[in-house]
Amino acid sequence: MADVPEVKEVKIATPPASAMTILAHPDDAEFGSGGTIATWAQAGTEITMVIVTDGSKGSPDRTLTPAQLILLRQEEQARAAKVLGVAHVVHLGHEDGYLQPTIALRRDIARVIRQYRPEVIITGDPDARFGGENYINHPDHRAAAEAALYGIFPAADNHNYFPELLAEGLEPHYVQSLYIQQWGDGSTVVPVSEEAMNTKIAALAEHKSQFDIKDVEKFVRERTAEIGKKHDQPYAETYRVLVLHEPRSVKEAAAAEAEQTMQETDAVAEAVKEPASVGE
Repeated sequence: MADVPEVKEVKIATPPASAMTILAHPDDAEFGSGGTIATWAQAGTEITMVIVTDGSKGSPDRTLTPAQLILLRQEEQARAAKVLGVAHVVHLGHEDGYLQPTIALRRDIARVIRQYRPEVIITGDPDARFGGENYINHPDHRAAAEAALYGIFPAADNHNYFPELLAEGLEPHYVQSLYIQQWGDGSTVVPVSEEAMNTKIAALAEHKSQFDIKDVEKFVRERTAEIGKKHDQPYAETYRVLVLHEPRSVKEAAAAEAEQTMQETDAVAEAVKEPASVGE
């Protein structure tokens, strides 16, 4: 008898109150999660983009100095973020091309997590070395993703890590869910409407130092549509999601219910103990 293939349960993501992307370069978030960002921002999610490197290697133009390219890419990122509806953009400024998942980088990521306190974090897959049969994943992508994982846990949520952050007034923060980009194979789906897809393309178009949008739009649309078709959506982006902590509101509700139950139990116990009053 042939083995029955395992059916992967697919979940449709709901927009969180706040989210943060932690990715290596300017434009990485737009390529991998632009539809998600546009969709969530439209729904009211407060989004922070964290760009780990300075983008100083991202051009074949020899007339541009690294300093000029850094400034240019920051300006492009600011415009793209505005198109997407992003609330905050943070540049950590590590040198492009030479990124390593160091303790110092982990601290920088823990710091920005404690500052902005997102419910959800989106990052890359630290184990993804290749993309299909014609792409080697950039080492900065993997390094940023690995540092993000350990910046989230244990560094961001444990006061014993990086006490200098406490000295800066940054209390620990528990990230509820981690979204790891999966490029179509993830079990959590973010549906992307035609409007959100257009926003993703418009944001990518702001990165003029990197490409002409006419050269990449067809591929991006077709790839996102291909993923969407698998899930009966016009377009979609998918993720592997780790639920690290219950939503705070659920915890608070459970604690309140438990407290109320204890109070009611105590009240009943006291009533049983007290003898009935006898009239004189």
